[in-house]
Amino acid sequence: MKKVQKAMKGNHKAFQDLMEKEKVKLYKIAFMYVKNEEDALEVFQETVYRALISIKNLKEERYFSTWLARILINTALDHIKKKNRVVPMDRDLLENKVKPYITPEKEIDLLEAVMELDEKYKSVLVLRYYQDYAIKQIAEILESPEGTVKTNIHRGLILLRKTIKEDCINE
Repeated sequence: MKKVQKAMKGNHKAFQDLMEKEKVKLYKIAFMYVKNEEDALEVFQETVYRALISIKNLKEERYFSTWLARILINTALDHIKKKNRVVPMDRDLLENKVKPYITPEKEIDLLEAVMELDEKYKSVLVLRYYQDYAIKQIAEILESPEGTVKTNIHRGLILLRKTIKEDCINE
């Protein structure tokens, strides 16, 4: 917490140390949204810049991580809108990037199914099950009521079950 306070007061070394701790998590979230390394790095860099110029506006230092994740998600969504394109999931690229974290093929199929969901379901499921955020933290990141987050997780899981059942039947 002291590093967050120092960063809020303009200490760039403290901010850099905080970014060092968060960079892997942030990159993984960015990659899940934009689906390629170049765009994920661009989103990550833009997130760091936005966080640096606005850290003095952070209200409570204990929410630094969720505040940063919110900036990243908004930056990723802005990037996707700006590019105005849909990138199909490239299985080989995904396997190479995610392999250290996910190995079984069924989990990759699950990740593909998650990424095909509507944005409101994808965001809550990625934050909950791939980044291990609590419901309360997800609500803060997405600026939604906790009940809405729970509903979207529940509905997203129902949609995933249907998708996976259909894939199993069609194979």
